[in-house]
Amino acid sequence: MLYQARIHDLPTGDRPRERLRDAGASALSNPELLAIILRTGGAKENALAMASRLLATFHGLAGLARCSFADLRAQHGLGDAKAAQIQAAMELGKRLVAAQPEERPVIRSAEDAARLLQSDMAVLDQEHMRVLVLNTRNHVLATADVYRGNVHTAVIRIGELFREALRHNAPAIILAHNHPSGDPSPSADDVAMTKQAVEGGELLDIEVLDHLVIGSNSYVSLKQQGLAFS
Repeated sequence: MLYQARIHDLPTGDRPRERLRDAGASALSNPELLAIILRTGGAKENALAMASRLLATFHGLAGLARCSFADLRAQHGLGDAKAAQIQAAMELGKRLVAAQPEERPVIRSAEDAARLLQSDMAVLDQEHMRVLVLNTRNHVLATADVYRGNVHTAVIRIGELFREALRHNAPAIILAHNHPSGDPSPSADDVAMTKQAVEGGELLDIEVLDHLVIGSNSYVSLKQQGLAFS
C-alpha cells in the first residue's frame, strides 16, 4: 500500500507554509491554504492530500463553508480539533466579507472569473454548474452551485440560473461549469444552453456576461470564442 509523504518530507519549495512565507498567501491554491489550517494529516495521507479530498467531497470552498460541525466530524481523519479549525477559518472569511463589502472579488475579465473558480472546480469528479452573481461594479455578491451531474440543455431549467441574481437584485451573472475529463472544449450542448441563458437573461434584464468551461489546467470562455454571444 502506498502512503502519502509527510509534508515535512516534501521538497521545501512544495511545502504550503514555506510557499506562503516566500510567495505570499495569494500564490497558494485552496488545497494548500486548507492544508495550513489543518496543520497535520493522518497515517495514510498528508495534510495537503486531506485538504484536496475535503474540497472534492464538499465540492469546493463554498460547500465546505456550508458544512455543519457534524458533517466535518464525520469525515475520515477529522476530529474535533480539525473540524473546529476549519469552521473557525470559514466563519472568519464570512465575517470579513460582511464587514468589508468593498473587498469582494471584482471580475473584470474571463481570467478573473477563472482564477476565482479554477482551483475548486478543476478537481470535481462530476460536472457542476456555478453562477457568479455580480453587482453594477462587477463585485461578486454570491456564488451559487446550481446543478450537479450532467450539465446539458435537457436537465437545466434556465430560470434556476437566475434565482440567486433575482434574490440579490443583481444586474449580471457569469456561468461556469467544469469538464471532469479535464478538456475544457465546449460541447454543442454547452453552446445551446448558453444561448438559451443569454436569451432568458434578456427577458429578466439580467446580463449573462460569459460562460466558462473549466478544465484541469485551463478554461475556455464561450464569449471570447464567439459562441452563443452575439
